Amino acid sequence: MKKVILITGVSTGFGKETASLLAERGHAVYGTIRNPIDTDPKVNILKMDLTNEDSIKAAVETVISKEGRIDVLINNAGMHIGGPAENSPMDQVELIMDTNFLGLVRVTRAVLPHMRKEQSGTIINFSSIGGLMGLPFQPYYSAAKFAIEGFSEALRIELLQFNIKIVVINPGDFNTNNTNNRRKFLAPTNENDPYYKNFQSALASMEKDETNGWKPVVLARKLVKIAECKNPAGRYKIGSFIQRISVTVKGLVSAKAWSKILAMFYNIK
Repeated sequence: MKKVILITGVSTGFGKETASLLAERGHAVYGTIRNPIDTDPKVNILKMDLTNEDSIKAAVETVISKEGRIDVLINNAGMHIGGPAENSPMDQVELIMDTNFLGLVRVTRAVLPHMRKEQSGTIINFSSIGGLMGLPFQPYYSAAKFAIEGFSEALRIELLQFNIKIVVINPGDFNTNNTNNRRKFLAPTNENDPYYKNFQSALASMEKDETNGWKPVVLARKLVKIAECKNPAGRYKIGSFIQRISVTVKGLVSAKAWSKILAMFYNIK
């Protein structure tokens, strides 16, 4: 059955691959971009800025005017920053929270009245393995993803009466453009910064894992199955065995022990 699907952030990575695969399968796919870029001609492109509520409402209304409904919302778009919690610039902190969390909230709130009207729908929210554990030198990225976790959990209960399903995706490390995007928003540090050495060690570890990570199409294929599923699970952790099992390990050890384990993993001394 053809579905009307709205997916945010289809310029690159997960969004681009997922939108193309869904369109190939005959769904009416609407993908959002912030800046002009070449995209799959089978995907209907909408301009949207997650920090601008008017642009979000306009994009959603365009889909409704053309299709009459939205069956699946995939909240994929987001950004990365990196650096110590203490000296990451506040304008970057505010931007990542406004984009990754509040942007997701704005899009969801714009779509919900239309799903309620249909008494059905699926909302797929992108969290991260970093939404289940605080990642050192990505504290505000983790904070935004933790917020998505709490929002999704509460929303899932509120929407039971309307037959609207909430799915949370927790990707591990994938070889996407996130590494380069993060480098545009790294906290200014130098050798005189007390965090410098550990930050550089952690950053090198992060980027190595991402570079060696799976291709985005692996997750995109899973998203297609979830979007087409009549009764999807509430959560999907998608990553290497070590990344997935780490979530379980975290729940089995003390907070102090877990901090030491993660510090060792990121070469933090």
